[in-house]
Amino acid sequence: MTAQSPPRRWLGLIAVTLGVALIVVDTTIVNVIVPSIVGDLGVSSGEVQWVQESYAIVLAALLLLVGRLADLLGARRVFLAGVVMFGVTSVFAALAPTGGLLILARFLQGVAAAMILPTSLALVNATFTGRERGRAFAVWGSTIGAAAAVGPLLGGALAEISWRWAFGINIPLVVLIFLGVRTLLAPSPRTSGRIDLPGAVLSVVGLGLLAFALVEGRTYGWVTTVHPLDVAGLSWDRGPSPVLVSLLVSAVALLVFVRRQAALGRGGGTQPLMDVRLFSIGSFRNGNVATVLIGLGEFGIMAVLPLWLQFTLGYSALQAGLALVPLALGSFVASGASFGMASALSPLALVRLGLALEVVGLTGLGLIATSDSAWWPISLALLVYGVGVGFASAQVTNVVLADVPADSAGQGAGIQSAARELGFALGIAVLTTAFFSVLGTALHQRLVASGMRESLSDQHTAAVTDSAGAAIAPLAADPRTAAVAEAAQAAMSQGLSMAAWLAVGLLVLALAATAAIRPSTATTGPTLTHA
Repeated sequence: MTAQSPPRRWLGLIAVTLGVALIVVDTTIVNVIVPSIVGDLGVSSGEVQWVQESYAIVLAALLLLVGRLADLLGARRVFLAGVVMFGVTSVFAALAPTGGLLILARFLQGVAAAMILPTSLALVNATFTGRERGRAFAVWGSTIGAAAAVGPLLGGALAEISWRWAFGINIPLVVLIFLGVRTLLAPSPRTSGRIDLPGAVLSVVGLGLLAFALVEGRTYGWVTTVHPLDVAGLSWDRGPSPVLVSLLVSAVALLVFVRRQAALGRGGGTQPLMDVRLFSIGSFRNGNVATVLIGLGEFGIMAVLPLWLQFTLGYSALQAGLALVPLALGSFVASGASFGMASALSPLALVRLGLALEVVGLTGLGLIATSDSAWWPISLALLVYGVGVGFASAQVTNVVLADVPADSAGQGAGIQSAARELGFALGIAVLTTAFFSVLGTALHQRLVASGMRESLSDQHTAAVTDSAGAAIAPLAADPRTAAVAEAAQAAMSQGLSMAAWLAVGLLVLALAATAAIRPSTATTGPTLTHA
């Protein structure tokens, strides 16, 4: 990438990070507008799940393939194509007349998002060097944390008008992002070679099925089928869970994929989709381990926190979104603070500081989670947590890509993005499973202890857990079941507290994992001539 003036570089960074914000917001915004979609299109519960989750599954499945395409075609070119596709599919989603077409639009949005995320990393890595790179990644990473929190707020506000605007609002942003990146950033260099098609198929199948299993494990059962999977008129309603089968097929596909990539790397000829020699770089190898662990503990709490705010504390969708604003503010505070701290602390030190702050914030949330929690301690805990996210999420990318050679930047970014997304998916699976398990067990115990017979207790427990807490309000409105609602709110608070403590444990593990990363490799630019 040719040298550019500092103002153009930083303006170009803003355009790139807006692209990242766009795809992150579209991950979380749908959770808030689901009730409006159900009311307007009359979709089934199964269709609702696919509207919510197909985007994330496709995004995770394509990251390695897109990383290789970015090296071959140029990161800027793939990024811009992804932005255009995201705009077109957003129009498709906004105008969708049926649930099936909306699901198709979400699948295609996931493809576009997969074209944007790793190429945004490659663009930042190629455009900035030295101390500026750390600052650029601080902006990039804080955008992820802020956008994850802004999504529910934006969704809550737009749901008051029409759920379709949650997708329609993307259009002017897409135009702005495209023009900004096209005019402010120089074309990216391209490497010669071709795509390893068998490897591409193996990676897409392996990562896609793994993401599906992690996201859907609680729904369909981890071992045996507990809920039918309906796809294209076919129903999987008995025997081994589709999640278990997906995990097994994914493990085989990824094992064959890795062996093939290692063989291609040794034998020449067709270039590998994933150059396994990148893992000989200590900062890249150990940084990706830390990335997975950070993803495990970092955003899983975001999957259950809005449920607790709405169904236990009685917040509206908009109020729940506003309650998450301190997280976004904290993330932006960290971005600004990192500029002044870069001269005193290395990127690795900032990652460790961020993880420590995340632990403090989630510890506070675990301690104050009750059915009558006041807003201000929640805001304080989320502010501290958000500052931690802004440091850790941003700078771990800087650490991972610090020593990756320029001609492998796309592959390196694709691998790092895959590690991040799979960590997020696994974290959501772990924390939501813990949350709903504690909710169901605690509610059943409370109802039985109050003298309610087992069968009725089971009925109320199933109603609350199956609705993810939405049944609490109707129960509270009926004087005959008000006590059940109170017990459910207390049980949901226990579930949130357990999820917060579990996230704390995972982040402590991530902090320990950073000990394997040598500080010297986290502060230098690319130094290897070959991966």
